[in-house]
Amino acid sequence: MTQSTNNTVVFLMGPTASGKTALAIQLAQQFKVRIISVDSALIYKGMDIGTAKPDTDTLTAYPHHLIDICEPDQSYSAYDFSQDAKQQIQAAFENNETPVLVGGTSFYFNALEHGLSNLPESTVESRNKYNQLLKEKGSAALHDDLNKIDPKTAERIHPNDAQRVTRALEVFDLSGKTLSDLQGNKKPGIDYPIKKIILMPPRGELHQRIEKRFLSMMDEGFLSEVEQLKQNPNLHEDLPSIRCVGYRQAWQHLNGDINQETMIELAIIATRQLCKRQSTWLKSETDALILETIDVESVVNFIQQ
Repeated sequence: MTQSTNNTVVFLMGPTASGKTALAIQLAQQFKVRIISVDSALIYKGMDIGTAKPDTDTLTAYPHHLIDICEPDQSYSAYDFSQDAKQQIQAAFENNETPVLVGGTSFYFNALEHGLSNLPESTVESRNKYNQLLKEKGSAALHDDLNKIDPKTAERIHPNDAQRVTRALEVFDLSGKTLSDLQGNKKPGIDYPIKKIILMPPRGELHQRIEKRFLSMMDEGFLSEVEQLKQNPNLHEDLPSIRCVGYRQAWQHLNGDINQETMIELAIIATRQLCKRQSTWLKSETDALILETIDVESVVNFIQQ
């Protein structure tokens, strides 16, 4: 394929286990691309098996940007992603590469395409403060605190969604204004043409892949990976990293709360629920090339149009 010079950004989207990474690699074999991960779990170092992170050989041959960029006890917001992704997109164009953004994290894609509310940026101090509060009080208690100052936002956020609960409290702490007051004022997203490709295998096939993949993760030493994470005194169940599907259930098992059989069953169910949420979001996308199976020729033609 002739390298495009019209600064087109490619969004390669799909639910978990749909084959996005394989398609991105096949595109990289066809023309000069920069693969940029759009995944809120792949950002964490030391969380490799349970996130289905591409292996070292794959990452050496086909570098994925925005993988392994923070520790599991660090916060990373949609704003952080948006800033980092914009830098990667700019770097791609400067290197005559097509930026291919690959993943299933809807609020990251949304932030990039539609922009974000003009909110105060986190500071090291504020992040440390709310990570500590989360550790001491838990997500549900912090949600109660949020409900007292910003009931409108609290109604929209689930009490277990620790990342969004603490961010809403942090915004009020930093600005003196509630999240619901500030959200009307948006920072813009990217100002480039976007081509969207959605990989959407049939639901039954996705469910089979999810189960097979998780059982393979167990064989590859997933529990040992989580045991290693548990050695870090800064990590706990309410952090966004440990709430990733699979990790939360493994953490509970290693705490002695559930047996291994139940852990496997609950992890597979949680992954299928994630898959359903992702699929529902993708159904609202318009002007996209939708594929049930990988078809590189169709994708290349679509990008070239």
